[in-house]
Amino acid sequence: MSEFLAVDLGATSGRVAIGRADGNSITVDIIHRFTHEVNSQADGSLCWDWELIVSETLAGMRAAKKQSNPISIAVDSWAVDYGFISLGKGLLEPIHAYRDPRNAKAEAEIHSLIGKERLYRSTGIQFLPFNTIYQLHASKKLPEYAEADIFLMLPDLLNYILTGVASSEVTNASSTQLLNTSLRSWDRDLISLAGIREDLFTKLHEPGTVIGHVRNHGELSGLKVVATASHDTAAAIAAIPFGDRNTEAYISSGTWSLVGVETNAPITSVEAYEANLTNELGVDGTVRVLKNVTGMWLLEECRREWARQGLDYPVTQLIDEALFASIETLLEPNDPIFAAPGEMPQRIVNYCNERGLIAPRSPGEFTIVILKSLANAYKQTLAEIEAVTNMKISTLHIIGGGSQNDLLNQLTADICRVKVIAGPVEATLLGNIAIQAISAGVYKDLSEARSVIQKSTKRLEFIPN
Repeated sequence: MSEFLAVDLGATSGRVAIGRADGNSITVDIIHRFTHEVNSQADGSLCWDWELIVSETLAGMRAAKKQSNPISIAVDSWAVDYGFISLGKGLLEPIHAYRDPRNAKAEAEIHSLIGKERLYRSTGIQFLPFNTIYQLHASKKLPEYAEADIFLMLPDLLNYILTGVASSEVTNASSTQLLNTSLRSWDRDLISLAGIREDLFTKLHEPGTVIGHVRNHGELSGLKVVATASHDTAAAIAAIPFGDRNTEAYISSGTWSLVGVETNAPITSVEAYEANLTNELGVDGTVRVLKNVTGMWLLEECRREWARQGLDYPVTQLIDEALFASIETLLEPNDPIFAAPGEMPQRIVNYCNERGLIAPRSPGEFTIVILKSLANAYKQTLAEIEAVTNMKISTLHIIGGGSQNDLLNQLTADICRVKVIAGPVEATLLGNIAIQAISAGVYKDLSEARSVIQKSTKRLEFIPN
């Protein structure tokens, strides 16, 4: 049995796990978990507590190393965010969070400068105000932008902290909206048109590449660092045991819901542009044609606000109460009113009042409104994907933490009129570990790894009522 360490960083929490893999099974043992939040700065900007994230990650790695004999370690995280590096001084903080309000102005300025059609033609990336291209544009007046030698996406930044090697992994790099997805290379012409410093961009590598070995970190030193699919969604999709990709779609369900299909080439047609679909790179030359839909963020933020008021509502209690709520109001989950953190219940009420909708009042009503709204958004997104790809979706894989919500799974099956297969829950960690196992020769390819994951994990089916 071969052992591997996997680091998975989400936008609200992180964990470090030991993965064990052989030809018959693949398992995950989570050793360390931690939570983190964005911090509001005096100037109104939102930044990550990067020092906390790094210290907790290293603590988790040390704890996992004591309990295993790992061949390698790999890091994945959420997309679009990055750090600036001075080769003389190291990391130039702060690290801005993707929900920072500066991005909306930058998005408009880039579109005016370049044009949306040109942006989409080579990148095929969904227009979202937090894409890295807009963040880099917004950073141009900051001292760290002028002082930096390179920028690195967050998993690559952690790899650099561990090994001293600067390189950018393609699945996360594709989320920058600065990479040509057909060529799997930086779009240097686009970078120039955007007025972004070309010297900031490092070489690219594919998932499975050996980055180097840990240096100057005590008992971790000497450990091999391998690139997984460092975009957490790419890692999660690598763990889906598809039957027939021509009729099957997926939702990576967490803070965000990533709704899409796996293809062998990007789709950047006029229809895809008008539907605002994204083409993010995946493992083994694949492409994730998908759309970002706000996911459990809405409910997470409601729970956070209620907790501030001294009201603790476990998700299980909210789901139980939602079963008896009869309100029929639907929200548009991606409406900008829901993008910022804080006061989410009041934001939902304001949204309803402005549109003449019945506003939820009880926690159960808020919950059923959110879950039905998500399922309805999934239906709309699947219809757009079917129209663009000429596919007919009959099966929907739901993976990640949101796959444990049986009520949402059944609502999705009912509203989308498809069979839902829920699980594996730990898809991101499984994909991270599987790619390391392929790199180590435990599995010959992604197909074999997915087959082992299918045999090793529990999944539930939900049939439309």
